[in-house]
Amino acid sequence: MRIAITTGEPAGIGPEIACAALDALPPGTNAVLIGDRALLAANGVRERDRVQIEHVPLAAPAQPGVLDVRNAAYVLRTLDRAIAGARDGAYAAVVTAPVQKSVIADAGIAFTGHTEYLAQATGTPQVVMLLAGTTPNGPLRVALATTHLPLASVPQALSRTGLGAVLDVLQRDLVQRFGIARPRIAVCGLNPHAGEGGHLGHEDAEVIAPAIRDAQARGIAASGPFPADTIFVPARASGFDAILAMYHDQGLAPLKYATFGRGVNVTLGLPFVRTSVDHGTALDIAGKGAADANSLREALVLAIELAERGVAAPAA
Repeated sequence: MRIAITTGEPAGIGPEIACAALDALPPGTNAVLIGDRALLAANGVRERDRVQIEHVPLAAPAQPGVLDVRNAAYVLRTLDRAIAGARDGAYAAVVTAPVQKSVIADAGIAFTGHTEYLAQATGTPQVVMLLAGTTPNGPLRVALATTHLPLASVPQALSRTGLGAVLDVLQRDLVQRFGIARPRIAVCGLNPHAGEGGHLGHEDAEVIAPAIRDAQARGIAASGPFPADTIFVPARASGFDAILAMYHDQGLAPLKYATFGRGVNVTLGLPFVRTSVDHGTALDIAGKGAADANSLREALVLAIELAERGVAAPAA
């Protein structure tokens, strides 16, 4: 089995943690680091048994902690190489180190995140961002109904059919990728107290609740909408296999509080396995030897586990 690891923003901690995470590579698995060969060598990695480098040259020398718009296209080229290899069957999974969205945007390239880029590149109409981590109360999996949107845009982005499509992908990949025969999915409300009977917003009753009923009619064990301030209480969250949050910070704030540094970002719905870290580029500590590679290690281990199940999720 060959796993592609994209090394992320060259000025950030991506190259460093990608190299450090190789100690989690199990026997029988090969890793292919996709990035600039000299940059990876500077971080202590050269090709060896079970570790190869797919060389993508930097456009400009990388300085730790200093962003350079000239390397924005380089970052996307590493992703394109990984996507092409995964679609051709050369890689069983793709693991991505963090990228800096702002410098890509500053280079004049429309880019809102890995999740959206992967969906567009593969022609996948519906993907779902899910973060998974382990807590003292068991696994915690949080999926997002919307991803990288301004908060003011979230209510308009939610629809009955859209939530249904998200629940379908979440259900399918929990079964096929994670091996959960009958996933129990809790769905968060959008508003405080899930709308307080309509006194704090109408989306919970008029959009989210009907989407849940539709999903239940399709055989999905979804329930809610639940107030988001209590569904993440460990005693309640442990009763579900996944929680579907309505927007980015609603779901990721409690997930990262509980598992930060050990969480894994998984893109559901793609024709191949993709995992990533639960953090950003950490420009402030890049090149200082202080980066923690545990999240990327966990992402590598989970990617292998999901790939070994051998079930490719069909396009949504």
